[in-house]
Amino acid sequence: MAGICCGLVGEGETSAPIEPTSRTLKRRKMELMPSFKFMADVAVPSPVERSRKRHKLGLCSESSSSLLWQKECDGRIGSCEAEGAKSNEVLRLNHAENMCLKSTPEHVDCPKFGVTSVCGRRRDMEDAVSIHPCFCQLQGGSMASNRNFHFYGVFDGHGCSHVAFKCKDRLHEIVKEELGVDKPVQWKETMEKCFERMDKEVQEWSDGGEPSKCRCELQTPQCDAVGSTAVVAVVAPNKIVVSNCGDSRAVLCRGGVAVPLSFDHKPDRPDELARIEAAGGRVIYWDGPRVLGMLAMSRAIGDSYLKPYVISDPEVTITDRTDDDECLILASDGLWDVVSNDTACGVARMCLRAQKPPSPPRSPGSESAMNCAVSAENSDKACSDASILLTKLALARHSTDNVSVVVVDLRRKNKV
Repeated sequence: MAGICCGLVGEGETSAPIEPTSRTLKRRKMELMPSFKFMADVAVPSPVERSRKRHKLGLCSESSSSLLWQKECDGRIGSCEAEGAKSNEVLRLNHAENMCLKSTPEHVDCPKFGVTSVCGRRRDMEDAVSIHPCFCQLQGGSMASNRNFHFYGVFDGHGCSHVAFKCKDRLHEIVKEELGVDKPVQWKETMEKCFERMDKEVQEWSDGGEPSKCRCELQTPQCDAVGSTAVVAVVAPNKIVVSNCGDSRAVLCRGGVAVPLSFDHKPDRPDELARIEAAGGRVIYWDGPRVLGMLAMSRAIGDSYLKPYVISDPEVTITDRTDDDECLILASDGLWDVVSNDTACGVARMCLRAQKPPSPPRSPGSESAMNCAVSAENSDKACSDASILLTKLALARHSTDNVSVVVVDLRRKNKV
């Protein structure tokens, strides 16, 4: 039977006994070595190939809800990849944004974050994400009273991508300039002025400013039918200031409860509908409510051809931070169209809690430094896992839009 299995003897043949001499065993080993080498070359990918593989999540959770989410993602992600974007990568992690965190001085307390931005089933990528930890510092009477502000923004372009990327490049700089003017900061007036300046810059740029190489500029030299949503969060030591213009959204997870920090500007929202009609515009239902039958949101940066019906004025919410705050989620409507606030917070919370905090150091010195490094690494990985899993969940639920997700860890040190 052994001879038949090894393919050395036929079924009708008998084999003479072979003495298990050392010479025979040595010859067998020499004959098998090339085949083992070939299998090893095929089975073990090179380090370069491994780096090109899509990141896999190493999440562990015993809750039934987390198992359902992962099962739904894993069961449908294959068909989602086949039906998705034309690009070779389904998940395109924005590593450039994460480098902002690594370039921050170690002694500065900056929240950890994770970013994922994918094209999804759209032909073009029109989302943009802006992350600037410690982008602004307002000094008080002493160094201990310095206030570090952190900027997080998600911009969902429509018509083309150049307005979204213009906001990505400029809005945090405008906010920084405005924060240095008034002390104490009047957040509502400041953020409204920032969005007004951003909208004005976009209009001047599209009316004949610096040239752009995007496809809409190649078709029409002066393109005013392009715009972008903007949801921006400025995280201060004691406050979270969210400014929203459009249908991207910011949600705070506080004590396991989803707290919306922005509200979508849809044309059929009662107050938005009244404002549009008062300005002389109309909301036409064509594949959903649209301003003049064209734009599916009532506020945006850009879109000069729809003014004054579509405005760039943001709605600003100011929220005091508490010890119960767990994370902040900013995302484009590619996520929110298919994932509810509660579900998104549940996924992010699961990822944060899956990372075990480091044990207290037993002795001062190098061991304490090692534990601090482990804590930072785990927190950053948890946010990245949350952003990736939320993006996979949106794709698994057949989101038809670009998907961009930012997850910011807001847990206090004593709560980690």
